[in-house]
Amino acid sequence: MSAELDLSPPEVPEPTFLESLLRYGLFLGAIFQLICILAVIIPTSKGHEQEETESNDGKATEQMKKPKGPVPQIRQKPKKESKKKR
Repeated sequence: MSAELDLSPPEVPEPTFLESLLRYGLFLGAIFQLICILAVIIPTSKGHEQEETESNDGKATEQMKKPKGPVPQIRQKPKKESKKKR
C-alpha cells in the first residue's frame, strides 16, 4: 500500500503573464488602501496646522477691525395695490 502512494509534489503550472499582473496589481491596490487609511487616522503635520491657525487669526483680526452693524436693507419694490382689470 505504501508503494502506491505518490509523495512527489503536485505539478503546478507556471502562472501566466495575466495572472502575475493581476497578483501584483492586487498587492499594489492593497498597499494604496492602507496608505489612504493611515493618512486619515494619523493627524496632519504641524505645518498644515500652523497655516490653519494663521488663517483663522487673520479672519479674526478682520472681524475685529470691521464690526458689523445692522445690515442695510435692500430697496424692496412696492407691492402693486391695484389689480389688473380683465
